[in-house]
Formats: sequence, C-alpha cells, structure tokens
Amino acid sequence: MAQKRKKKRIGKFRGTRSCGTGNTKNKRGKGCKGGWGRAGMHKHRFSYATAYEREWMKHGGRHGFSNPTAKEQPAINLYEIDALAKKGKIKGKFEFEGKILGTGSLSVPLEISAYLATERALERIKKAGGKFIQLAQKTQSKEAPEKAGE
Repeated sequence: MAQKRKKKRIGKFRGTRSCGTGNTKNKRGKGCKGGWGRAGMHKHRFSYATAYEREWMKHGGRHGFSNPTAKEQPAINLYEIDALAKKGKIKGKFEFEGKILGTGSLSVPLEISAYLATERALERIKKAGGKFIQLAQKTQSKEAPEKAGE
C-alpha cells in the first residue's frame, strides 16, 4: 500500500506577506540583531550581560593605564614564616625570593634572606633574635647574545 505524501506546512502561508514569521523584517537573517559585537550591552542586551557575562560587567567601566611590563614581587608575612617554623618546616635559615612584610611576629630566631624587607619586618626579626640578609636582585641583560663564529 502506497503512503500518501504529507503536504508541506509552508503551503498554508503562500500568498501571505510574512509566511508565518511575524514581522517581515524577522526573516532576514541578522536583520533584528541590534548591532555587532557588544553593541547594546548597556541598552537592549543589558539583561544578557547581567545574566551571562558577569565578568565583563565587573570590569566594564575601568579606565586608565596598566603597565604591561610591571612585575609583581612575591611577598610573605612574618606570621606565615613563624607558622612554618613552628611546624618544623624551617630550621635556622629561611631563604625567600621576594619581599618580607612585617605583619605578625617571630617567636623563633631565624636567619632570613630575601630581596627586600620592610622596616617593621626588620625590627621584628631583630627583636626575635634573628638576622636579615639581603639577596642581590636578579637582572636580565638586554644585550643581544653574541653570534657564534665571531
């Protein structure tokens, strides 16, 4: 037994202006998109931005200059060093490639070596009977490497 072909739904709309797509503009691909990229993020796409792009919303109004060559100096507080010493992970000497900050106090006399230390940190290290040794900063030479064979 042969099956009857189904009539296509579009046939119902033939002869009408919009063919069941609402406004005539709505069928034109990107006709009602409302701009390119992030256009309208504070206007007609604001609810999208608040729901799905919270990170963008958080930093959207930031202005000014940020130095691309700035290097962050690692830092550690005295109370963190003291906690490590109490746990037995540091005995006598502690070397850190960064800056020693003065928050907290030392209960154990230690020989601490680092690139930098704040004045308060130096006072508290001496008060605990310890010693601070300043390490030499690592510098990167900007000179071009010598070519082989010259």
